[in-house]
Amino acid sequence: MPLSTVDRSVLEPVIRRLSALRPLSTEARASLEYAMLEGLQRVGSGEDLISEGDPVDSVRVVLSGWLCRYKTLEDGRRQIVNFIFPGESCDAHAFLLPVMDHSIATVTPVIYSEIKRARFESLLAGERSLAEAFWCETLVNIAIQREWAINLGRRVAVERVAHLFCETFERLRAVGMVDGNSCVMPVTQMDLADATGLSIVHLNRTLQELRAAGLIILRERMLTIPDLDALKNAALYSPSYLQLYRRAEATR
Repeated sequence: MPLSTVDRSVLEPVIRRLSALRPLSTEARASLEYAMLEGLQRVGSGEDLISEGDPVDSVRVVLSGWLCRYKTLEDGRRQIVNFIFPGESCDAHAFLLPVMDHSIATVTPVIYSEIKRARFESLLAGERSLAEAFWCETLVNIAIQREWAINLGRRVAVERVAHLFCETFERLRAVGMVDGNSCVMPVTQMDLADATGLSIVHLNRTLQELRAAGLIILRERMLTIPDLDALKNAALYSPSYLQLYRRAEATR
């Protein structure tokens, strides 16, 4: 559903994330903001924004809300392969391929901007800092997928879930969307299970273990981390792959 008006502050997570990857010129920031305002859209929760096999002719940049990337097996089993948070794009260069190889669904109601391919390519051609920032974002997304592969292949259940919480907190903090040591956590236990490759029963036991150790407080769709360093130690977590940590720390 197109939006006619929106508070310009909703654009800030995008500018903040890209600027953390590459400093944006004043002209680049203004051009991107104008392009995003032209293509504002709203979609409800639980809907596919794009499905596996669909052609791609635009770039979707998330302004508010959560989405997930997922693949579904023929028997209906789903694997969430990443979450997409405010400030992030849904594959900035996916239009270079004929069709999508995975689906992207909304976890919450989402506001996003849809920038058509020709408009996006014109933006990048005219603003080198924008082109570099979006390519850096693509490289960071690849690094995130490597970490998720390690999560599923080598980390035990407690480490997997703790790692997911650490990463989520760091990615949201980088765009100014945490409150002290708390952040929103609007996903269901089924979502968490599908993201960590655990059964619901195993996921529930793992959450209880993290709670009992005093590492997390998960209540009313909010995650509180009393001691982030302790949770990082439990997860064997290092945020260096996000390429955002020092800049995020410097802006707090």
